[in-house]
Amino acid sequence: MRRWAASGAMALTGRPETPLGPPAGLVEGMDRLAQPFPGLDALALLGERAALTGLWRRGSTSCGGSCRLLPAAEGWLAVSLPRAEDMASVPAWLELDEAPATPPATWKAVAGALAHRHPDELVARAVLLGLAVARVGEAAGTGPGAPGGVARTASGGVARTELGAAPRRAPEGLLVVDLSALWAGPLCGDLLAAAGASVVKVESTARPDGARRGPAAFFDLLNARKRSVALDLGRTEGAAQLRALVARADVVIEASRPRALEQLGLRAAELVAGGGPQVWVSVTGHGRAGAGAGRVGFGDDAAAAGGLVVRADGDPTPMFCADAVADPLSGLAAAGACLEALRRGGRWLLDVSMAQVCAGLTGPTLPVPPELTVSEPRARAPQASAPALGADTAAVLEELRIAPWGSA
Repeated sequence: MRRWAASGAMALTGRPETPLGPPAGLVEGMDRLAQPFPGLDALALLGERAALTGLWRRGSTSCGGSCRLLPAAEGWLAVSLPRAEDMASVPAWLELDEAPATPPATWKAVAGALAHRHPDELVARAVLLGLAVARVGEAAGTGPGAPGGVARTASGGVARTELGAAPRRAPEGLLVVDLSALWAGPLCGDLLAAAGASVVKVESTARPDGARRGPAAFFDLLNARKRSVALDLGRTEGAAQLRALVARADVVIEASRPRALEQLGLRAAELVAGGGPQVWVSVTGHGRAGAGAGRVGFGDDAAAAGGLVVRADGDPTPMFCADAVADPLSGLAAAGACLEALRRGGRWLLDVSMAQVCAGLTGPTLPVPPELTVSEPRARAPQASAPALGADTAAVLEELRIAPWGSA
């Protein structure tokens, strides 16, 4: 408990007036996830974004304010509305006759509808509209109506599929193409860069990583050790360049729903099995296969889906555990699974479900001794400033002998 209080994560957990302890399995689970990274203060990862942006605990509202835990007709739902288009989709989701005029009115309408609608229906409609909505505990089998007892295995939320033979590899000098954005995938890439890999961050010129619009210090923290390539993926030439980059990679990291990449001609299993990247790391809210493949998930709602929430003694109301906790946990799990796959040898598709990663780290909320001192969140110092969007495009394409139209 002292480590939890000293890490800064406790300051982000619980009611505004009362910090809470962690779920019983979290601290020990993070120690296991951090074993491949000597010297890494894994618990402090949970508070890095908050330390750089001034976020604080808000009970059943996420630290960032875009996700809420709300009572439904049966159980609880986590609802994330971080983007303007998410707010705009609420009337269609709830089948409202009139759109609420303001964000507070939208949240009021959501809370009112949830109290009278079956949560399974609400989740199903949210999936169709691309909204991040989940039942609390659904991935852990702890919530009412959760899918029949999902097993918690030693895989830690990572489904591994071996697709062929390949030699054992150390990370030093390997080419990692990082197609991910925001937090979990970029953290995975940063940890691989720290382990010696050469990481190239690839973004669309039309839709770069949304984290670039946030605090520069947080973006630097996750991306300063990478080179930046920007491609116009709406053009045939840009898509061809992307395919050529992926074909030359030893490792690919992505955080997209499979359909989005397939539209660009990237089919992960086929590429890995056919002699392309040796390890493909896919980080999604609910997994890339099965019913979860089409779902949107962010760090707060995915954690709630995994049951990684806290509760005050005697109060059934769930509250958020740290800030978007599924993101740093999944980034750490993904990087560790990638290093393990390289050490074992073989060709691997790693399916990292953020909800399932969190489901393996849940437990009753631990009581807090009254004498504990709670430290504020802290962040690692960035190695440098991250490169500007596309700063290394020409150099990387030339180094890998990729022509302007994407062929070898």
